[in-house]
Amino acid sequence: MKRGFQTILSITYSICMLVLFIIFFIKDDTYRYPIALGSVVVALVPLILDKFFKIRFKLSIIISYFAFLIGSQCLGSMLKFYSLGWWDSFLHFLSGVLVAFLAIDLMEKLTTEKSRSEMSPFFIFIFIFAFGVFCGTLWEIWEFSGDHLLGSTMQGGGNFDTMTDLIADTIGAFIIAVWFARKSNVKTKEKV
Repeated sequence: MKRGFQTILSITYSICMLVLFIIFFIKDDTYRYPIALGSVVVALVPLILDKFFKIRFKLSIIISYFAFLIGSQCLGSMLKFYSLGWWDSFLHFLSGVLVAFLAIDLMEKLTTEKSRSEMSPFFIFIFIFAFGVFCGTLWEIWEFSGDHLLGSTMQGGGNFDTMTDLIADTIGAFIIAVWFARKSNVKTKEKV
């Protein structure tokens, strides 16, 4: 069921973006057709990872991933929602949630159920939260580097933009880290 849902999402989103690419290319919309083309590629990433590398993601990651793609590519870039002052912060909040779910998935793949049952909820919280903040920081380093080395304008508002993005990433990661740590604490108590 989960893999079928992932396949449907990947293919549907890719087809929609391919149609938009063709439309924008015909209209010679040089701002939007590269975004649509890139969207086709990133929509297929979960499908490619699953089919060729047997890397499978939880449903929470897939849903968060496509919510982020729709928010950033379709709404943010193509429909210019980034002009709304709060849109970028909202997407950073979403990316904090997405990365926190990824941290949970990584933890479950890299540890055994027995070892997780022996982990304190605080350790689980710290791992998920720190992973989310770390990935948000890496993204901001990427934006800073792109702006200074490639002449892009990803940081828009400079330090204010960077700090607002990091705070939004942190809040998203914090909420999921608290939720999962509490959930794991309940499971631990039930086993005792």
